[in-house]
Order: sequence, then C-alpha cells, then structure tokens
Amino acid sequence: MGLFKHKGTVYTPVKDLDLGPFSTEFYLQANVKAPRMTGIWIKIFTLFLECPILGTLLLFILKGNNLIHKLITDADLKESPLYVPLHPFEDIEEKQVKSLDSSLSPQEKVQLAIDCMPISSEEKLDEETPSLFHWTIMDYSRAYNSGCLTPRQVAERFITAVDESTKSPLQMGFFIHYNADDILRQANESTTRYQKGKPISVLDGILVAVKDEIDCLPYPTTGGTKWLQDERRCMDDACCVKRLRLCGAIIVGKTNMHELGSGTSGINPHYGPTRNPYDRNKIAGGSSSGSASVVSAGLCPIALGVDGGGSVRMPAALCGVVGLKPTFARIPHAGVLPLNWTVGMVGILAGTVEDALIAYAAISGETPRYQSSGTPTKINLPLLSLTESISGIRLAKYGKWFNDCSDDVRTCCSKALNKLQDSYAWKIIDVTIPEIEAMRLAHYVTIGSECSTSLDSFKEKSFAELGWDVRVAQSIYGSFSSLEYLKAQRIRNRQLQFHMKIFDEADVIVSPTTGVTAYPIQDDALKTGELDYVNGAALVRYSIAGNFLGLPAVTVPVGYDKLGLPIGLQFIGRPWSEATLIHLAYAVQVMCMSEYRKPELYYDLLRG
Repeated sequence: MGLFKHKGTVYTPVKDLDLGPFSTEFYLQANVKAPRMTGIWIKIFTLFLECPILGTLLLFILKGNNLIHKLITDADLKESPLYVPLHPFEDIEEKQVKSLDSSLSPQEKVQLAIDCMPISSEEKLDEETPSLFHWTIMDYSRAYNSGCLTPRQVAERFITAVDESTKSPLQMGFFIHYNADDILRQANESTTRYQKGKPISVLDGILVAVKDEIDCLPYPTTGGTKWLQDERRCMDDACCVKRLRLCGAIIVGKTNMHELGSGTSGINPHYGPTRNPYDRNKIAGGSSSGSASVVSAGLCPIALGVDGGGSVRMPAALCGVVGLKPTFARIPHAGVLPLNWTVGMVGILAGTVEDALIAYAAISGETPRYQSSGTPTKINLPLLSLTESISGIRLAKYGKWFNDCSDDVRTCCSKALNKLQDSYAWKIIDVTIPEIEAMRLAHYVTIGSECSTSLDSFKEKSFAELGWDVRVAQSIYGSFSSLEYLKAQRIRNRQLQFHMKIFDEADVIVSPTTGVTAYPIQDDALKTGELDYVNGAALVRYSIAGNFLGLPAVTVPVGYDKLGLPIGLQFIGRPWSEATLIHLAYAVQVMCMSEYRKPELYYDLLRG
C-alpha cells in the first residue's frame, strides 16, 4: 500500500508541549466513521471483509477514514516504544492509610481492611433499607454471626432469583454457567463454620460472581464463546479466585460477557444480552457486563471482571455500581484468558466502596512472575471515615475532554465536582492532556493486535463460530501491521510521560466514566450482535489511560440521567495509588448516598 501512503501526523517532542490550561493543543474528538450494522447487513459486510482482496481494500479504507493511518501508521514521532506498562514500585506518600505487606495471607489482608472501615457506618438489620441500597459484606457477616441467617439460606434465595431472572419476561442474561449443587455445597460448608463459631473471615459465606474470562472450577472458561472451552481446558482456579476461596467466599458461577471482550455493549448472540437492572431494555455495558449487572441487581455484593479497555469501569458506571481497576500487575493475572497481555487487568465490581476495598485487600499482591522489585511491594489501605475526608486533594481536569459527553453526563459530573469542592475544599487544576484521540487509536491497535495474536492458533477451526460482530472485530484486529503496533507503543511512551507530568502537579485526573449512559438493546442485534462503533467510542472515551498506561482508576456513581439511568465519575491515579482512589470514591459515596436509587430489578437476598 506504499502508493497510497497518507500524510501522517508529525508529533512535537514531549518536552516542547505545554500541558497547562492555556495550551494551544487542538482537542480532536473521536473521528468514528462506521454505520451501525446488524442482521443481514453485518453478515454481508463480514463476508466482504473476509475476502482476501476486497477485504484488504475495505480495511485500508476503514483505517484511513478513522484516522489510524494519519495518527498511527504514517506518524512521525521520536519516542522509543514502551511495550509493557509495568511500573517500578514506588512507595508514594499517601494520606490517612494503613500499610501492609503483600506477603500477608488474604485473610490477614481482609481483616486489616475491616480495621480501616468506619465502625459507625454499620447498618442494623431492622432498618427499613440496606446500606445505600445494597446489602454489604458486613451486613451479611453480621447476619451470619448473629445466627438469624445462614449462607445456605442466602444461597437458596440466590438460586431461586437466578432461575427467575433467566425466564420471560426478564431474561437478564446474568450468567453463562452456574451450578446449584456446587453453590449449595460451598454454602453448607460455610454454614457449618459459622455454627462452630469459626468463620474464616468476613468474606465467609459471601456470594461472589466471576467473569467468564477468569478460570474458576468446576466451570469451563468460555470467554463468551461457544468453542474456546474445548480448545483451552480450565484446569485450576485463577490466582484471584483462589485468594477469595481462602477467605471463605462462595463462588456462584461465571458471568456473561461480550464475546472475547471485543465489544462494549454486552450483547452476546450465544448467551443472550446482559440487561441493565435499571432498565432491562438497556445495555449493561461490556465486556464485564454480567459481573456489573449481578452486583447492581443485589445478587452479589462483589464480582470479578477483567478491564482491558474500561471493561470493568464502563459497565459499573452504566449499572450504578463501583468499579475498581488497580495498577497493572497489582493483582496477579494468572488464570485469566490471555486475550490482551499488556492492557488487561483483573478488576472489582462492588455495590459499595467498602466492599470494593475488602475485595481489593483479599486479591491484591503480586506473584513472583510480575514482582517489580527484589522485595514484595507494600500495599496501602485507606482509613475511611464518615466524618472527615482526606484533605488537600488536587484534581486535574482537562475541560475539553471532560465536557465531550452527553448533556446529562456533563451536567451530572460537573455538579458532583462542584459539590466535592464545596464539601471537601479539594482543588481543581486545569490541565491539557494532548493527543487523546491518538491514544485511543493506539490502544485499539494494541488490544486488537494482542487479541488477534492470542487467538491465532484457533482461528482456522473456530473463526466461523464467532458472533458476526466479533468476526468483524477480529478481521480488523488481524489487519494491524508490526509497524502500526510499534508506532502505537511509541505513542504509549509519549502518553505515559504526559500523565506523569500531570501527576507531578495533581493527585488524580478526574473525568466522567462514560460519554453516554446505557442505550437501548435493539431486537435486530440479538442474533448477530451489532456494530456500533460510535456509541462504543463514547463509552470508552475516558477509560483508555487506565489500560494503555497501566494506571489505577475507580468509578463511583454520582447521579442519573433524565431517564433514571446511572452516571459514574472516574478518578485516575498515579501508579500504586489505589488507597487514594478508594479514599476519593468513598468521599463521593458519602456525599451522594442520600440520592442513590434502587434499580428496577433488585433482589433482597438478606431479607428474602
């Protein structure tokens, strides 16, 4: 294609760019040129893409129209590539924290997390409403310890609720696999421990759902496909699942997901769409759609997801729950489908910030494979308080980017930011983050290349069994060249330098979590999936830095749009600053909790 070489962007050296509020940097909005397709049209388009000659031409045109050639392929930049965002451990100074060694057992870490939580926030079981609207881990633990409820009873109610959710008219699409006998076995063992007065931890008897991208016995790991479990057998629990089991958690099954993580809607043509508990006719978001939805609906206090391009934070925001994506390698990736090696990360979905903290404590801590220094890294846990928040926080805000969202999202997130200033006297620092659209495309090249490569040995046997939307995605992913991949990694280096300069002046970067709220599930997408890259780009707009640069990030609910659909606010932190992010999320939760609303579909498993 040398004859058709585009004129590429010439990038200014990082040292010469102004990141201040008066920068002359032009903000380029997402330039997505792709019509929505479903049904027969997506099938025809897929077959064209898969034709050797016509497909090559179509892909060249698509990449040109969507600025990949201009911003990536033919770009002129001087930085060297950064292949893996594995940050050397830095013992950063965080306020109001308790430090622990990552070598402690999961049970010990969980107990330390409980010690960090405000005792005064504990709810009584005779109150009319649960904590916020979610029953928390501590609510269940107190009920179990008091003897007024057993893990067996909760498990039975869970099984009944899931059975109901699979039938008309609900058809929520929460799970790909769950096994009632296995759930009851675990619940019986936990009940016995409580009867003997020997629970393992506060997580004993707590229901936890796991995204079907994470190995978890006795279930296969499908990645949302119909075939991958036959090519790659699940032989053991993933490390994060093992750590939860060591704390006594009950693993209740494998949640639905967008097939191979290759989309943002959570519409899976094989297992049905995951529906949003706030409105079952709206998407839950992807790709950790089932994990977000089960937490939102009250079926589990916490769930595990995998975040490769906002895939934990995005559905968390759309479903009105908390989503935490830690620093790259803070949580071991062992036992997770190797779909995206350098951008994917196990994350946590939770009904409350406190529950996210407990889960984070249980599963965090590196394994020797990723240990970034000669000694285990230190983990800070935030000392949460209902009466006083962490002080002196500096929030970096890039106004043009922050406002590049729907009117409802912009109004809600701006209002929340103003309330944070008034309530806690946090300071907003106006900044410029250059080349955000180039970063989005570079991330797309990276995650696409890694996903395509990881599936390369399976394609001949199983490509035809993919959903039509994922076949299109895989065709695009497979078209990226080594040149494009290397240019993307050079942009990764630039962006990390930009972000670290901002963190020299601010504690976190603040933004909406998604550019739009949950949009409708249309019937024409149910059998084929859908191509909707315009909405997809709006959903991932604020997520990319967390994955591409390996930075920790958290989303917390701050309000609702005119239709009553949830909106999330996101904080992005410097490497290893999870404690600060959880502090901030908790402060937002305290500020907003009086306005939180239950979803339309909510299962009260504690009261029955």
